[in-house]
Amino acid sequence: MSNFLQQVINGLQLGSVYALIALGYTLVYGIIRLINFAHGDVFMVGAYLGFYAILRFHLPFPLALLFAMLGAALLGIIIEKLAYKPLRNAPKIACLITALGVSLFLENFSSLKFVFGPNYLAYPRPFPVVNFNVGNVTISNIQIIVFVVAIVLMVLLQLFVSKTKTGMAMRAVSFDKSTAQLMGINIDYIISITFGIGSALAGAGGVLYGIAYPQINPFMGIMPGLKAFVAAVLGGIGIIPGAMLGAGIMGMVEVLTSAYISSAMRDAIAFLVLLIVLLVKPAGLLGKSSIEKV
Repeated sequence: MSNFLQQVINGLQLGSVYALIALGYTLVYGIIRLINFAHGDVFMVGAYLGFYAILRFHLPFPLALLFAMLGAALLGIIIEKLAYKPLRNAPKIACLITALGVSLFLENFSSLKFVFGPNYLAYPRPFPVVNFNVGNVTISNIQIIVFVVAIVLMVLLQLFVSKTKTGMAMRAVSFDKSTAQLMGINIDYIISITFGIGSALAGAGGVLYGIAYPQINPFMGIMPGLKAFVAAVLGGIGIIPGAMLGAGIMGMVEVLTSAYISSAMRDAIAFLVLLIVLLVKPAGLLGKSSIEKV
């Protein structure tokens, strides 16, 4: 039983990181119906920004986290302005291909020697690891930090979207872009803000991933990014609580599969869970089915 609880804690740690990435997918999709496949690479850049903030600039962890979030937010806004805004009225397939192109560019550009380099790097931890024993279960200070930071950021996002004027505008644009524009909402500003917030969360996820699993490289965003996207779809793409729920399930399934079945099967079973859920509930766990007129 104690071993199971230990694995649950490990799964929640991984799910917390996935949740921060998945929220970016679901925010962008909710506003402009775009799957931003470059989002996993923004997560990777955030991890590197935190890496250099800690190692080179010797910033304390809170400032390093903030630095990575601001840098990732800026990158997300630049990507939206340069790559997606010119295609705002283009067919969806053009936006999808562009997203894949941006992803490949970020990965290969980051692997150049004068940028981040192609090699794995050991992520610096700004504090020693301390383990706390609760009965037969061990919780580290790293896990506590991951949980606390992820929960605080998710709560702040929910409050921002539900309580602020900008959040209300985001919900209005998500519901009906044309009507929102007629009501005086600056669509371009709201889309840029959405990309910035989603990218900032991914940047925070990159730093948390770095201190929890201390090894990074320019292609580290591929699998976490894909799994976070799966988590967003699992919970209901475009729904903020759905992204959190789906990420928690993905993290738990992955860790429990590694512990009790086989580490080689963890990805296959995680995607199998997605397929089963979508067969039963195509809109995701918290999604609502809708009819589109064509």
